[in-house]
Amino acid sequence: MRDSRFDILFEPVKLGPVTARNRFYQTPHCNGMGNLRPQAHAAMRGVKAEGGWAVINTEHCSVHPTGDLMPEVLQMLWDDGDIPPLARMVEAVHQHGALAGVQLAYPAYYNGNRLTREVPLGPMDRPVSGHHPVQVRAMDKSDIRALLGWWKDAAVRARKAGFDILNVDANFSTIAFQFISPRNQRTDEYGGPLKNRIRLLKELIEVTREGGGDGCAVSVRLIIDELFGSEGLRAADEGIEAIGLLAELPDLWDLVVGTWADDSPTSRFAAENDHEPFMVGIKSVTTRPVVGVGRFTSPDTMAGLIRRGVLDMIGAARPSIADPFLPKKIEEGRYEDIRECIGCNICVSSHFAMTNLRCTQNPTMGEEWRRGWHPEKIAPKTSDASILVIGAGPSGLECARALGQRGYRVTLAEGETYLGGRVSLEGKLPGLGEWQRVRDWRVTQLHKLANVDIYLGSSLSAADVRDFGADHVVLATGSTWRSDGVGRAAHRPQSFSATMPLFTPDDIMRGRLPQGEVVVYDDDHYYMGAVIAEKLALSGCRVTLVTPAADISAFTVNTLENLRTAKRLHALGIAMATHQALAGSEKDEIAFLDARTGAAERRRSDALVLVTARLPNDALFRELAAGMADDGHCPAVSRIGDCEAPAAIFAAVYSGHRFARDFENAAPVFRRERIDLQA
Repeated sequence: MRDSRFDILFEPVKLGPVTARNRFYQTPHCNGMGNLRPQAHAAMRGVKAEGGWAVINTEHCSVHPTGDLMPEVLQMLWDDGDIPPLARMVEAVHQHGALAGVQLAYPAYYNGNRLTREVPLGPMDRPVSGHHPVQVRAMDKSDIRALLGWWKDAAVRARKAGFDILNVDANFSTIAFQFISPRNQRTDEYGGPLKNRIRLLKELIEVTREGGGDGCAVSVRLIIDELFGSEGLRAADEGIEAIGLLAELPDLWDLVVGTWADDSPTSRFAAENDHEPFMVGIKSVTTRPVVGVGRFTSPDTMAGLIRRGVLDMIGAARPSIADPFLPKKIEEGRYEDIRECIGCNICVSSHFAMTNLRCTQNPTMGEEWRRGWHPEKIAPKTSDASILVIGAGPSGLECARALGQRGYRVTLAEGETYLGGRVSLEGKLPGLGEWQRVRDWRVTQLHKLANVDIYLGSSLSAADVRDFGADHVVLATGSTWRSDGVGRAAHRPQSFSATMPLFTPDDIMRGRLPQGEVVVYDDDHYYMGAVIAEKLALSGCRVTLVTPAADISAFTVNTLENLRTAKRLHALGIAMATHQALAGSEKDEIAFLDARTGAAERRRSDALVLVTARLPNDALFRELAAGMADDGHCPAVSRIGDCEAPAAIFAAVYSGHRFARDFENAAPVFRRERIDLQA
């Protein structure tokens, strides 16, 4: 039963001509499906509506071919042919009683118009963002008039698609905000003082209202603070003033902070509700409802923001991905069942990979249509088979949990005296504490299942497994970091000095630390090299982080934490070197080769930490598989997670979940969306 403290979260909120059934608002977010995979997109948004979100928004929806962000997979309303895919999403959302919103947008500076080859338009003449050799042309008055026409046409199409809320996007990458920013150097009535720079947003709100008609609400998604110092818009200066100037024009203010990386920081760098300081004072300049974000997972935090008058609606993208049923679980008082976002931003990386959304906590995300997976429902067992899962890391925990949910008799055996495997170890590294939620949620769910038995300190041999007598054995025994230098840059084991201490992340996580001058060699390129370097620096080592890549923690560009990582390492006094491939060590020196030119370089060091590749712990699997092949007396055996192929934690969780879904399923579903050449 729900605690009365949270009743406030389930009050309806009037948004102009429409009413949201509660205060839960899924803010616009990218998903890698968009207009290329509309059925997958619709199913994903529909599941969130089923889970209790009152408002479900699309991602960025371009209004015209001159605002083309391809190859990014987003939405568009360029002509009437774009209406049906979005109408399908609206239908899926309306089916569960939620309101559907569309994020109307026109990029500026961020679009090279690679697909359409149209000339990009913006407030001023300047190069597009990134390194694409194209420049933006400064808009003249006729361009602005044309934009307003394109925008109104898109609003009309959005209304035809059935949307309830039309969002005027004034986010960091869009035309409206590029005009509002103090960096807008125009000298006409669209530049100069704030009342001029905000003119375009006012006009876009007005044409959206005209195009949407009386039945559609109009919201504005606006940056309240650019986090760009004196050169950018600041909440305390012009940010709140901008809202005051347009206070009652929209039906809702949807507020964000800075760029995407600023607005969605990982848990390594920001806690829940980190945006609240920027929201203070907004309610004093507008009577319209205000929604904000902050990776909200705590019902207490959410209710507190509403009661204190900071926000009127609880905005969420990442928490709605980790648990599409978060509102319903709060409504029903099932707080321990909330699958809390860990703030890893693997979901964000899906956008840059241009493929279906994925989530470390929620392995069903992005698979709703193509695999038919539901975050709360799973097919019941098809037999009385018993399953022994060996290894209680993220993959083993998820596999045992999902098999148990199906009704199978499951035994989970773990060699260590704790559950969680790599999650428990990595969760103790700097900034990764919230990642332990991957373990905690699954352990909580497992303890609710009477058909799952858990045994700790149980290292099993092949003979033990055979004697146990399970019908099927699943190996989730994880992996071990390599100590021979093999990785992406080196294909063969390297020669290392016997006098220089050598360490791997496994050593560091288990408390074996180097001293003095230390080189951390990162050929993994995700978070591990940086957090190991951070831990060693905090322990008193003088650390240099070296990588053969062009950037430190190169993959974290896709999780929006690359710049924050570099700044933190710099603040800790950690030296950083790129483009250097490891070539072995002698005595107290480590040899490197420039990854581009082959030029040699040597670095003195007291110790070397290798963060390169991992090897599956699959010896037990191979012994059992060989035994079954020899005499057939072994049970059927499978391997999952890092034991099959080492990868990031989200892949391990997915692997365990997929095995549980597919077990004894003769024909696992995988549907593809195809281009219809008959149309």
